[in-house]
Amino acid sequence: MKIDIHCHILPKSWPDLKERYGYGGWIQLHHHCQGKAKMMKDGKLFRVIDDNCWDPEARIKEMDATGVTVQALSTVPVMFSYWAKAEDTLDLCRIINDDLAATIAKHPTRFVGLCTLPMQAPALAAKELRRCVKELGFCGVQIGSHVGDWNLDAKELRPVFAVAEEVGASVFIHPWDMDMGGRMSKYWLPWLVGMPGETAVAICSMIFGGVLEEFPHLKVCFAHGGGAFPFTIGRIEHGFNVRPDLCAVDNQVNPRKYIGQLYTDTLVHDQKALRYLVDVIGEVCIVFLFLFVFGFFGFTLFGFSFCHGVCFFYIKSPDPDK
Repeated sequence: MKIDIHCHILPKSWPDLKERYGYGGWIQLHHHCQGKAKMMKDGKLFRVIDDNCWDPEARIKEMDATGVTVQALSTVPVMFSYWAKAEDTLDLCRIINDDLAATIAKHPTRFVGLCTLPMQAPALAAKELRRCVKELGFCGVQIGSHVGDWNLDAKELRPVFAVAEEVGASVFIHPWDMDMGGRMSKYWLPWLVGMPGETAVAICSMIFGGVLEEFPHLKVCFAHGGGAFPFTIGRIEHGFNVRPDLCAVDNQVNPRKYIGQLYTDTLVHDQKALRYLVDVIGEVCIVFLFLFVFGFFGFTLFGFSFCHGVCFFYIKSPDPDK
């Protein structure tokens, strides 16, 4: 069985959010021609997407063509909306999560779900996570690499991690909300180098902040091969050893100890980088995926020969015979 964990999808439509909430900043989907739609933000084009980004039937055809058995579906990170009023983000999360649950119900042997949460309001997020796992049957959650000014070590976020550990929800962490201005405004730098940096910050925050010590059974996977973290672990460990006054203030455990506890996907776009990732993180902690993500476009196999079809680490197969 081949299970792809990094698979963004959208509802085919949703309400006019500016009208619904009374202010802008939201993404809307405009179906302007057959098989394509425009993601629009306050009247400006964000991205043009194909029907495989909202149509499960189109998605399944491509899964069959590439030998993928199951996809773990999650929303597009731009939909996280941690910047908005908490009650509005919760409402949008429920729209997205309920739509995702309906898609899974129609194709229960092909899809499983990762919910989205209003992380800026941890109590609401924890409640919605519990609903998605207990009532909708989701296997986990996708969250951003930070929540406003909170890195993932923030004490405010601990109740969400506590519920995730309690209900056995896998946590897939995706970079988002990169610096878009100044020196980063050209050459698509926020996506090319900002995302790997974001993911490394998320990992270091969870390690140095003691999150994985407080929640030892928390199941965490990081997108894009863990970003810059696997390739800078030596520098990170060295800093921990020589400047404990700065790095070990909240957790005295060597960062390298968590190798084997953290998981990553295989999306590194380079065979040599993938070999190195396997050497550093460990083969059993590398999660197989096909590239079915927004931004880089396309549908391309990455790294299967090195991962030996390793599946998403804790999701249960929707097919009881597999």
